[in-house]
Amino acid sequence: MRHPDFPADDPAATLAMPAAWHASLRLRFAVRGERSALVERRHAGPLMVQKPLYPEGGICHAVVLHPPAGIAGGDVLDIDIGIESGAHAVLATPGATKWYKSLGRDASQCVRIVVATGARLDWLPQENIVFDDARARLATTVEVAPGASAIGWDALVLGRQASGEQWRRGTAWMDTRIGQGTRTLWREHARLDADSLLRHARVGLDGLPVLGTLWAVGAGATQDLAERLAESLPYRADLRAGVTCLADAEQPMLLLRVLGARIEPVRELMVAAWSALRMPIHGVEAKPLRLWST
Repeated sequence: MRHPDFPADDPAATLAMPAAWHASLRLRFAVRGERSALVERRHAGPLMVQKPLYPEGGICHAVVLHPPAGIAGGDVLDIDIGIESGAHAVLATPGATKWYKSLGRDASQCVRIVVATGARLDWLPQENIVFDDARARLATTVEVAPGASAIGWDALVLGRQASGEQWRRGTAWMDTRIGQGTRTLWREHARLDADSLLRHARVGLDGLPVLGTLWAVGAGATQDLAERLAESLPYRADLRAGVTCLADAEQPMLLLRVLGARIEPVRELMVAAWSALRMPIHGVEAKPLRLWST
């Protein structure tokens, strides 16, 4: 697809396209002595991770960095993370991921995480902001082995709220799979166009530009826990949320969905939910990340 600002027979169209970034990051976490350690770190292009931190003793915290600060048309980011048996990793990003106007080209980020038996994962990236005329593809696959536990989230902001920008053109694709080998615990494959009727339908986004999803997998993800969490969830015009227990004999899972008018209340709600779920799911007390207060 060629950007409409460039005529199809205009040779300047190709010259005007900025070069695309292709970047990859591979991380492996394993138990070393009395703590979890980042034992493998490989990267190509503008994707990297800061020095591991230990604000919770033996739990390894890592911050994934994308120095260009945004994803443009043609960019491809590939993130592969493995957490070996017994290790516990917390992964976050230092700020929102910005999906820029794409000049007609798709941009993509593919994340694959494998959580081995007895391992624990907290996947806590900050929100994705989809600029007007962006074409964003977000794919996330998390494999959670029997006896492992994982909590993670994603949030999407349609348009740059801080500058008053509306999302009038573009497309966002979201493909998320939480599984266990060949078994799928939950999958969502969605395409949202800027002019889609679902954006304003009551059965869709109901005119709200911020959507968030939090998932929690582990033996502690019970119907009773879902009901206790549901008691604290809001349901009003500008912020609403609901939680579901996906019963599975081997690997139960909770799913929290959030819609909001602004990112700040959505973010606060998801942080509060993570705080309430961390002890039942991981057996570890929740401690807010320092990044969230900077």
